[in-house]
Amino acid sequence: MDTQKIKKIITLFEESKLAKMELEVEDIKIKMEKSSQELSYVSTSAPVTLPVLASSGKTEVVESEKTNKGEAITSPLVGIYYVASGVGEKPFVEVGSNVKKGDTLCIIEAMKVMNEIKASKSGKVTSIKAKNGEAVQFNDVLMYIE
Repeated sequence: MDTQKIKKIITLFEESKLAKMELEVEDIKIKMEKSSQELSYVSTSAPVTLPVLASSGKTEVVESEKTNKGEAITSPLVGIYYVASGVGEKPFVEVGSNVKKGDTLCIIEAMKVMNEIKASKSGKVTSIKAKNGEAVQFNDVLMYIE
């Protein structure tokens, strides 16, 4: 692993809402931790296989931003977006769902860790932009809550 990749990983960590991260690749082990940061999600371990993310894995928003109503809920990290806690499970939210602040909206899997993304406010889900099982990037719009 070259220093450019390490610098990029550090930058992504600094820009994310993650409080702690450990990464081990071949003979390099990186541990990073931020102090006293308010988190808007909860992490739980889960044995899953993390797919390789292509650099073009960004979810595209086709609709005009003018048609999106409410507050944008964005991804706090790079990973795979999931609508439910498992295959065949009921989605956490759907368009039209009423949510309360702190309710789980979705899961983003990053480095074999499942990160529950919580609602930052109460309201109604007006649209969902991310697609189940697809890669999302830092700050991609996942959904809107009005």
